[in-house]
Amino acid sequence: MFNRRQWLTTVSAMSAANLALTEAVSAADNPAANVADTASRIRITRLTATPVGRKVFLKLETNQGVTGWGEISQLEPTVAAMLARSLFELLDGENPTRIEYLWQKIYRSHRDIRGGPFMVHTLAGIDMALWDITGKLWGVPIYRLLGGPARNKVRVYPSATATKVGAGPQPFAGTPAEIDRHVKSIEHARKTVGPDGIVMFDAHCALPPPFLIQLAAAVQPYDVLYLEEPAVPGNIEVFKRLKQHIAIPFAIGEQARTIWEILPYLLAGVGDIVQVDCAHTGGISALRKMATLAETYFAPLAPHSVTTDLAMSASLHVSASVALFLIHEYYPSITPKDLMRKTWSVDKDGYASLPQGPGLGCEINEARLAELAKLPIVPEWPTRGRLPDGSIADY
Repeated sequence: MFNRRQWLTTVSAMSAANLALTEAVSAADNPAANVADTASRIRITRLTATPVGRKVFLKLETNQGVTGWGEISQLEPTVAAMLARSLFELLDGENPTRIEYLWQKIYRSHRDIRGGPFMVHTLAGIDMALWDITGKLWGVPIYRLLGGPARNKVRVYPSATATKVGAGPQPFAGTPAEIDRHVKSIEHARKTVGPDGIVMFDAHCALPPPFLIQLAAAVQPYDVLYLEEPAVPGNIEVFKRLKQHIAIPFAIGEQARTIWEILPYLLAGVGDIVQVDCAHTGGISALRKMATLAETYFAPLAPHSVTTDLAMSASLHVSASVALFLIHEYYPSITPKDLMRKTWSVDKDGYASLPQGPGLGCEINEARLAELAKLPIVPEWPTRGRLPDGSIADY
């Protein structure tokens, strides 16, 4: 057995050996130590917000030359860009790798806009850029920082085997002809993808409860995977009422901005699928939290996405890393030509490969961005909510 003197001698020898080993590993050969050292001194120095069409592209710059990109979506672009520039006051001089701290700092910075769409959509673009910088510092795709990939590819729609049928505003209750028109579109979608394919129906919050109940009963033979946005969020009692009459699963959360907004729907059992949007919820950080919350209710993630390939890349990183995932929305036509280069692709079967390279895995052509920024901006003020009698309906 060791006595005290022998024990101290052994510990001293081991310490000396460890010190020698540490000194033998140079900074160049020790990436972890190298990144930690770099990250401790890196600071945010500049934010550029560039409106293009109905999107705003954010660029965060640092004192060490590492930049990150993010996208603000589904807001009036001029106002969103101004808000982002104003919020830079909270980011200037901060360490960009403190992502959760900065998310909370911005989200809780103003009690009267906390949780609102302008704050959270803008924060989503900032959050994406912070993750982009952090992934680049570590030299890995973001999903590696989220626990690694839980799947090898991500199913997307529309594709040859997955399609969605939508609806605009309808009267309070449908006539047989009106119901039959929607039934025929769903029937056609089922024939197109076949018995092994997926058909989804998007109610767009535009079908009053009686109309949706009528329609859901009529389309039972076509095995609709889910009803998207069955009602306008806010009054959960409407969702409960619909759930009593409709067997088709509900996809909720497209307009949800926080974990607190989807929780009541999960608790009430009216959220079968969580269809939140990375660009609506506060970015990668919040989307990951929502997916984890939904997992406790066995509700899979099926992200909504009407963004360019930049925010789509951000959403793919989360989709690749979470436990429960169903399918992801994706429209390549939204991305302006030659604006960005992504490191993933969609195969013939409708599966997206995982983003490669550090950070988001999506690079912006800044010269092309400058060209597009010169074009007139036309905000989206939809007139699709007009009913035949001239009144305004939800959409």
